[in-house]
Amino acid sequence: MTRYLLAIDQGTTSTRVMIVDDQGQVVSSFHQEFTQYFPQDGWVEHDGMEIMRTVMNTMGQALNSLPTGVFPVAVGITNQRETTLIWDRESGNPVYPAIVWQDRRTADLCREMKQDGHEEMVSEKTGLLLDPYFSATKIKWILDNVAGVRERARRGELAFGTVDSFILWHLTGAQVHATDVTNASRTLLFNIRDMAWDKELLRLFDIPQELMPKVHACDHHFGDVEKGLFGRVMPITAIAGDQQAALIGQNCFKAGQIKCTYGTGGFIMMNTGDKIIRSQNRLLTTVAYQIQGKVAYALEGSFFSAGSAVQWLRDGLRIIENISETEGLARAIDSSKGVVMVPAFTGLGAPHWNPDARGTLFGLTRDTGVAEIVRATLESVGFQTADLLDVMQKDAHMSFNSLKVDGGMVGNAWLLQFLADIMRVDIVRPRVADTTAFGVALLAGVGSGLFDTVNKLSVFHHYSDVTKPEMLASEIILLKRNWKNAVKSTNYYAKK
Repeated sequence: MTRYLLAIDQGTTSTRVMIVDDQGQVVSSFHQEFTQYFPQDGWVEHDGMEIMRTVMNTMGQALNSLPTGVFPVAVGITNQRETTLIWDRESGNPVYPAIVWQDRRTADLCREMKQDGHEEMVSEKTGLLLDPYFSATKIKWILDNVAGVRERARRGELAFGTVDSFILWHLTGAQVHATDVTNASRTLLFNIRDMAWDKELLRLFDIPQELMPKVHACDHHFGDVEKGLFGRVMPITAIAGDQQAALIGQNCFKAGQIKCTYGTGGFIMMNTGDKIIRSQNRLLTTVAYQIQGKVAYALEGSFFSAGSAVQWLRDGLRIIENISETEGLARAIDSSKGVVMVPAFTGLGAPHWNPDARGTLFGLTRDTGVAEIVRATLESVGFQTADLLDVMQKDAHMSFNSLKVDGGMVGNAWLLQFLADIMRVDIVRPRVADTTAFGVALLAGVGSGLFDTVNKLSVFHHYSDVTKPEMLASEIILLKRNWKNAVKSTNYYAKK
């Protein structure tokens, strides 16, 4: 009898639930978008309870797609990382909206902590930088700015978690307050050498230990979906942050293997095996996974606007009605005619790390139209990826001939060609583009014992096509020069 796995992929703009069978075939997939809130410049928030409603809705749809009386043998959870929630242990309600990973409200605090000389210690312990991107300063902001919360936290009445913990709490009927090592490693509070919450870091950020979840390996049996929700107890046997789940979904289990995921932002991650590589170029060191007792680390670079920049064309400028239009518009012209977009809507990520930067458009003329702006937006995704790949090759002391890609944007063939051209590498696209959900489904299979070892997961990975470079080197040099000048100007404009 066929056995099934259910993956919850709770992302930045939508929640997806995927059913995968024991042969690695995607049986069904359902998703639902939810509201993005921007209460002030640089602030980004979500409604935690709305997120849970999308989880419940898409889980119900996915379960209804299975034959009557058939339920998954295991559930896996993957999630937008760093997004921060604090909730009431009694009611399960958040005390404040979720502060999203893109949010920059704590930029001044991070700047002050750097000036006070704390970044080297924080980076040595966590592999991260002092940046609003991560959870610790978001937690501190809620504790300092929401009346009564700090006192309640000290009394043990409240719980902190990244989105995986919040979902786990609600699915298990408030029985389990836990997370996995990959999400913990994105908080600025987790020592990636000791693999535990760090007391010195908790003191530095003034965060009570009582708030913190237990931390487990990615393939741990975290708890069970309570029977009252869907009529059957289902074990939750996997949790991993979205980029680590995508690394698993791309079968990057060997040191040196590399992938890039294009969702709301763009995320390059390279497996470094059991070695912790400290970047000399302001990339991040993070936990790739802990599976079957083995810990692997990764080198990561991320930029904050990829798919979100295209969404802005649709929802902000309203110059397109559907994101699928972008490929045709980009192909309709020979070039962007000198137009360059730097999509720093919520700051610049690696390797620039400027939380004060804001989005800019350069090179506009009376001849500039919708097609040029759309093409420049897609090109910005390629330029940001190239910036990251360049410095990652320096840190790793190796060059890459190919890059595995996944995520919502990789259906755009024009973008894949531009990525191949601007980086001079082969771009390899998998058969299943939603590798985040696919990866955590396979991980749940390992955690439940359905698959006995990660080494056998390679049979489930298939690649649909390879895009090779075509552009002349002289064109690449000119395009990169324009991009670097645009970033330099953006950073200059952002100076305080």
